[in-house]
Amino acid sequence: MKLLLFMSFMSLWRGSDETGADPVIVKEGDDVMLPCSFSSSSIRHELFDWRKDRHKDQKEVFMYDRGDIKPARQDETFRGRVSHFPDQLDVGNASIVIRDTKVTDSGTYTCAFPLLQPARESNIVLVVDPILKDRSDANIPGAASKPSVTILDETTDRVLLQCEVRGASPKPVVQWQNRAGDIVPAEEPQVSERGGRYDIILQTTVTKTDHYRCVSTQEEIKHQTHAEIFVLMNGAATKPYVTTLGETGDGVQLQCEVQGVFPKPNIYWQDGDKNLVPAEEPQVSERGGRYDIILQTTVTKTDHYRCVSTQEEIHHEIYTETYVIVPDTRTALIGGLAGGAILTLLVVGVIGLVLYFMHKRKTSPKSSSDRPDSSEGTSLNRDDC
Repeated sequence: MKLLLFMSFMSLWRGSDETGADPVIVKEGDDVMLPCSFSSSSIRHELFDWRKDRHKDQKEVFMYDRGDIKPARQDETFRGRVSHFPDQLDVGNASIVIRDTKVTDSGTYTCAFPLLQPARESNIVLVVDPILKDRSDANIPGAASKPSVTILDETTDRVLLQCEVRGASPKPVVQWQNRAGDIVPAEEPQVSERGGRYDIILQTTVTKTDHYRCVSTQEEIKHQTHAEIFVLMNGAATKPYVTTLGETGDGVQLQCEVQGVFPKPNIYWQDGDKNLVPAEEPQVSERGGRYDIILQTTVTKTDHYRCVSTQEEIHHEIYTETYVIVPDTRTALIGGLAGGAILTLLVVGVIGLVLYFMHKRKTSPKSSSDRPDSSEGTSLNRDDC
């Protein structure tokens, strides 16, 4: 959820409930901060109270009473969604945050300090803009229920789909979409009206294996709902869906999924050399003569791996390939040992060089200061003569 932030606090010193500030507007489902601050003095030992629609259907939103929160007095529609700023009470911040805003949160909010002399309060208007979503649980009159989708006809190269929406008001827009969300061309909708409520039938012909959904949208009440159906042409398997589930103590776990297939396929894993990779027992389920199969395996070396789906009866084979990098802890260990050995050799080499130079210095000839002066010896010889 996004938090709508306000960089400055309100400083409204009013004795009435008139609102002079611009309304705070937020999208449904986002978080919003309602600001309230009358001074920079500490309010840790004060009482402040937030209420909604004080002069209409008043609701207790949040009460802080000298260090205590009063959840028992809070209206149930706000429970678990409102918080304050405990670390900013010493600077006078009485603002609150309302999380996961609802359209019904729209209204006028009052932040009051009733025990101050004089009593002080500020007012702020919150507007929660509704977003387009499924509001089936909101019991909105006329909101369309989930569409009914059926296969009317099926041949080797096409499937006729039908979507029905009944008793909707206002009149909904009904569309077919594929799994990617692209609009699928359809026939002209068949529309009938009874007492201001609409029944709509929309048919389309599809020629590709895919997930198709019928979407009903009522923009006026921000209500959208859909129903989905899977269409498989000729029963031949589409490309398997391969995912990496994660690392285990033994390696990397892979999963292969094939859906809505007939006749029942044979699913298996292969490595980059097309060798069979051992796998777990396949998880098989059957719906209306079509099969869903999940096959998992754990691989222990880096390689290309493919999940293969084979239907011998219709001579159909298809696969999906993925590349898996399996961390090798042994390589890291060997690298660490090799690095340690090299460091040891370097230390030994340095010590050897130091010892060698120390030994050489000890065994070298004495310096000229320690030898007899050759000039003195020459002088003695002359005297003898």
